[in-house]
Amino acid sequence: MLDWLLDSDPSIRWQVLRDLTDAPAEKVRAERDRVTTEGWGARMLALQGGDGQWGGGTFFPVPYDGSEPGQPWTATMYSLLLLRDLGLEPGSAAACRAVAKVRENSRWEEGGQPFFDGEAEPCINGKAVALGAYFGENVDGIVHRLLGEQLADGGWNCEAERGSVRSSFATTINVLEGLLEHERATGGTPESVEARKRGEEYLLERALLRRKSTGELVDPDWLQFSYPTRWFYDALRGLDYFRDSYSQGTGGPPDIRLAEAVGLLRSKRQPDGTWLLENTHPGRIHFAMEDGDGRPSRWNTLRALRVLNWYDGGPSH
Repeated sequence: MLDWLLDSDPSIRWQVLRDLTDAPAEKVRAERDRVTTEGWGARMLALQGGDGQWGGGTFFPVPYDGSEPGQPWTATMYSLLLLRDLGLEPGSAAACRAVAKVRENSRWEEGGQPFFDGEAEPCINGKAVALGAYFGENVDGIVHRLLGEQLADGGWNCEAERGSVRSSFATTINVLEGLLEHERATGGTPESVEARKRGEEYLLERALLRRKSTGELVDPDWLQFSYPTRWFYDALRGLDYFRDSYSQGTGGPPDIRLAEAVGLLRSKRQPDGTWLLENTHPGRIHFAMEDGDGRPSRWNTLRALRVLNWYDGGPSH
């Protein structure tokens, strides 16, 4: 299994070395450095336009008329999110050049705001916080806005401005990932830490999958593991967030309310030890990183193994 995972792009290899082996830190660093010069990371960096953006726009590429299947994933925000997933070293010269161009040139279509000022929807602003915090930009203003938009049940919902008083799993996971990255970069504030804990409780009260009121499964799509996750929620994304949160915090045993989602994760492991790619979200992409739905997925296998490694308290490879 490890050989198969390591027979891949530098962006996967360095994370496998860090999360699933006892490789020395210098070996992990050397592999991570290759993300800027080889493979998918280098390809993504090369696709940044002379205007400082990917695809000619911030959230939507240009041109885009809404007629194509799915949502396009080639504009600046989703391109930067992919670079973050790949592990582009934020302090590298290549990252600093790319992010400076975004800071100077990219404006949100919603209201013309600079990229790291965020825009109106919390699901988008959660991603903007994650990107800004990861790449060393000041996104405290967006965090402050998100804290004011937390709903009474503990989560967030992009539909709140249209009257919704119930949170959305998808919006909430995007905000939680952003707040966690902000804490990692800055330490956060007592208010932001408390808000994130309340958001975690929103998911845990629902076992990451179910309605609190009835116990029914909210959405069968959440049982399917996609990558990249884009703005969508699924059980593996929820589990990977809690792994990251616990690893950053004080540790301790995983919450018992994660057990059902972990059981689902175990059940989807294939006889060869892999996990499949499922439910790919349609839309325009820069290039494919996997062989398609129904085929073994290195990304999902890496993410699943490191969740189990954390949950079980020992190697899962």
